[in-house]
Amino acid sequence: MSDVRAMLKGMNFSQAGYLPVVAAFCRRIGLADVINAAVPTEMAVDVGTVVQFMVLDTLSGRSPLYRLERFARSVDTGLLLGKNIPALAFNDTTLGRTMDAIYAAGTEQLFSQVAFRAARSFPLDLGGVVTGEGLTTPPKDMRHVHFDTTSVSVWGDYPLCNEEEGQLQVTNGHSKDYRPDLKQFLVKMLCIHHNIPIVGGCESGNTSDKTINNAVLTNLSKYMAKHGLGEGAFVYVADSAMVTPNNLQALGDNLFITRLPFSYKEAERVVLDAVRGGKWTEVETKALPLGTRKVTSHKAAKYRVCDMTVTVAEKAYRAVVVHSDAHDKRRQKKLERRLRESRERAERMLNNAGKVEYFCREDAEAAAEKLHREKSLYHSCHCRVEEKVTYARGRPPKNGECKVSRIRYILTGEVIERSDEVARIKEASGCFVLLTNTPTEGEMAHSPEAVLMAYKEQQGIERNFGFLKDPLIVNDIFLKRPDRIEVLGFILLTSLLVWNLMEHVMRQYLKRTDSVV
Repeated sequence: MSDVRAMLKGMNFSQAGYLPVVAAFCRRIGLADVINAAVPTEMAVDVGTVVQFMVLDTLSGRSPLYRLERFARSVDTGLLLGKNIPALAFNDTTLGRTMDAIYAAGTEQLFSQVAFRAARSFPLDLGGVVTGEGLTTPPKDMRHVHFDTTSVSVWGDYPLCNEEEGQLQVTNGHSKDYRPDLKQFLVKMLCIHHNIPIVGGCESGNTSDKTINNAVLTNLSKYMAKHGLGEGAFVYVADSAMVTPNNLQALGDNLFITRLPFSYKEAERVVLDAVRGGKWTEVETKALPLGTRKVTSHKAAKYRVCDMTVTVAEKAYRAVVVHSDAHDKRRQKKLERRLRESRERAERMLNNAGKVEYFCREDAEAAAEKLHREKSLYHSCHCRVEEKVTYARGRPPKNGECKVSRIRYILTGEVIERSDEVARIKEASGCFVLLTNTPTEGEMAHSPEAVLMAYKEQQGIERNFGFLKDPLIVNDIFLKRPDRIEVLGFILLTSLLVWNLMEHVMRQYLKRTDSVV
């Protein structure tokens, strides 16, 4: 018994969980090899191994990365890294040197190398023809590339992040977290297959989304062609911040799908045209991507689409008007306000008209007709001409008939809602407009339903932002230097890439085997 106790005392126990699977995916995409090739150093532990271990730590249950040495003591490094490395090797000095080396090599460039190596490692899953040079044909899942940005709020002053021009600025800006009191930086991401990032990085907290879109679009064709996708072989999907004359010009002949904001008059115009006489097509809810089907009153939202044309920046584009019975709350409030203002205006018109007295009925009837024609937006005044009789003073005669002093004519009536117009505007309030230049025929053709489904896949990138903005990781890092915050973005994006690839492979397996979880 004493021998067994002595043996047990000399053994180390650790719970592996799913981390060996994460490690296997890191090896399959060649994470450490790609990084070591781009960032050669003479460190005792190579940069690729440290990055892989940081990814494992990030996906282990979201413990803060500054405790990497403690994490190393709790796991079997030989199992996860393929070689036994003492926990002390992952000290703060090693992490600092690793982050400095990654920053010097360029975080965005390094991440794109890792991401496209990962895409080539899963050719059957991503659905393309792959050669040693890259993708030779555009796979179906890579036809759509999705781009978006998000703000990451942080606590503190970050004085070192506002010193040098050209470096990452942690500062106040438009907060997508609704925390304008906190400083922030931005994370940008370009994804394929709904949510697998291939391009990403950090931007200063006060950078406009329109500016970021323009920078991405300017280099998009060259960048995608470098990795095997030529001009016209992909569709750029982004939110409404993309719609500016400069951005549309930067797109060139590249295909795109975005949302046309209602700040453009063409959006309001095309919605009303569609509601009044457009040809609508019902969209099957099951055809929409999983996770994008809004639910209202315990049932899935229903969509209809109508293909129209708009002119933006003196150029004609397709406009797919989409109607959803899951109405936008902000547009509903705006509609309610407009209906209220319309009724109040009509009531004022009727009240002011009722204060005027007319000497003859013909004048009063003409005024009533004129008032009926002067409609407010959604209401009209239905008037009647009534006599206003004034009797002479004094006691009435014995026969009981009072002597009439004068007769005037006044307008009375009521405010009537223009039901047809209100019904149209209520229907319009459930609409939004997708702007696109995708063709209706040919290899890259998109029907109105396909345009909607491609845009709905944008929600995948929104889920990615939830992963990246975990406050336990971001707010507890205590990084104060802009270069290291930028490297943190690289580590989080790489972790997200590995996690989404795991999710993708599992879903493909369940689909192939017709399994049910």
